Amino acid sequence: MIVSLHVRVQRNCYQDSVRLMQISEKIKTMPGINKAFAIMGTESNKATLARGGFDLSLMKDASPNDILFMVDAQTEGDAARALDRFQTLVDEVRKSGEESRHAVASIETARALLQQASLALISVPGEFAAYEAHKALRAGLHVQIFSDNVPLEEERKLKLLGQKLGLLVMGPDCGTSIIGGTPIGFANAVARGPVGIIGASGTGIQEISVLVDLYGSGISQAIGLGGRDLSDQIGGLSAFMALDILEHDPGTQVVVLVGKSPGPQTTEKLVQRCANYAKPIVFSLLGEKRESILKGMRFVARDMEEAARLAVELAENRPVAARSSEPESEELRNLLAKRLSNAPDSRVLLRGLYTGGSLADEAFSILRNQLGTIRSNIASDPALKIAGTENAHEHMLIDMGDDEFTVGRPHPMIDPSYRAERLVESWADAETAVILCDVVLGHGSHTNPAGPVAEAVKLARQQYGDVVTIVASVCGTERDPQVLSVQQAQLHDAGILVLSSNAEAARVSGRIAKLYSNRRQV
Repeated sequence: MIVSLHVRVQRNCYQDSVRLMQISEKIKTMPGINKAFAIMGTESNKATLARGGFDLSLMKDASPNDILFMVDAQTEGDAARALDRFQTLVDEVRKSGEESRHAVASIETARALLQQASLALISVPGEFAAYEAHKALRAGLHVQIFSDNVPLEEERKLKLLGQKLGLLVMGPDCGTSIIGGTPIGFANAVARGPVGIIGASGTGIQEISVLVDLYGSGISQAIGLGGRDLSDQIGGLSAFMALDILEHDPGTQVVVLVGKSPGPQTTEKLVQRCANYAKPIVFSLLGEKRESILKGMRFVARDMEEAARLAVELAENRPVAARSSEPESEELRNLLAKRLSNAPDSRVLLRGLYTGGSLADEAFSILRNQLGTIRSNIASDPALKIAGTENAHEHMLIDMGDDEFTVGRPHPMIDPSYRAERLVESWADAETAVILCDVVLGHGSHTNPAGPVAEAVKLARQQYGDVVTIVASVCGTERDPQVLSVQQAQLHDAGILVLSSNAEAARVSGRIAKLYSNRRQV
């Protein structure tokens, strides 16, 4: 029971989401603390907190440059100690920031210190990202913009400038790349090899690079574009530069292009460019119109797993058998028998809770084909579109890494706590039968992303019964800091059905949802 609920506003103290997550995690471990959050005072964050029971009047004047700290404690004394600890941590952050600014205060200073550098990684609030990227380009650096919420017109201006200067602009909202064997952002630890990836899709790059590694090959370069590059507003400016780069890269034998379906004008130009490309190109477009868009293209994959397999076959000149950990029908029925017998007839719906946007796109497309109507915050069809905080009385898939969740707060691949809370809430929903999750490893991800999922499942099962089937896939390798087998084992131990790819997990979860809705099949 909540005894003490407090909000503190720290004025003019902007911090990035990773630093705020670190502050929150330290306070959560204190005795008597139920929940603790440190996020920036954006309007969307304030609305989320108000829905969670916090007093909006205490934070209504907070700006996006102010930190909002919330603590849900068992006693007033516990809350007071948490607030004191928060102030201490913020003071330490400010002090360390001041010290670091004496060392490097600008792109120009960093360029002088690292004269051999050829790429700048931009990770500042979206409103400042274009300005910093422009300075980096003028300093002769390729640019990867991790920041999101950059205006579309600013992105176009930056990419046109990059094109003029012969410099690549990756992003905005580009969290993953592998350049010259060096993983940047969320990228996984994969082997080097002959497969190049061009991705308007961060977790798309991750999923394909991981599967290429698992199939026994490796990655030459993985060039991120940002999610809007293939739109007609941007026109694939970075995509065409990346195609030129990999066409002339001696270490690349095959190219995989992954992303959402491009705009019609960009599609026409893309098809023309790829028709005369010097190397095989495998297309993995996440959408329902990929066949018609790429009619005539030779290698079009139905999902990212097939894209990785095709790429390895072409690059290595050898057949590659599909990896499958899908359980046999009888095994799956045995797994479900107890839950189905315990579950009331009302439990018939699937809930997808995703941290990776491209993984969510792929799962949504697969499940829509299987289940028909499924609602999502990433649906392009307005009839299926819902807000990420809504709870539909139909099948539903939520991308929790979408911008509505990440303004002023950590991405769920960095801080999975909110996804874990949503999982328990979904389990408590009397209509939920199946929950589908992704677990994404990599250099920039949470140190133990499977842990919060496993603990949430155990808690939900204890509180609400063994009536829900949870399905997951893990995107990662044994060389990742989190270690693939360790993450898979935690999920298995929690009674979670773990599949070998996101596409396979989506297909299996869809079939399970059908079993719940038609108990006569069991």
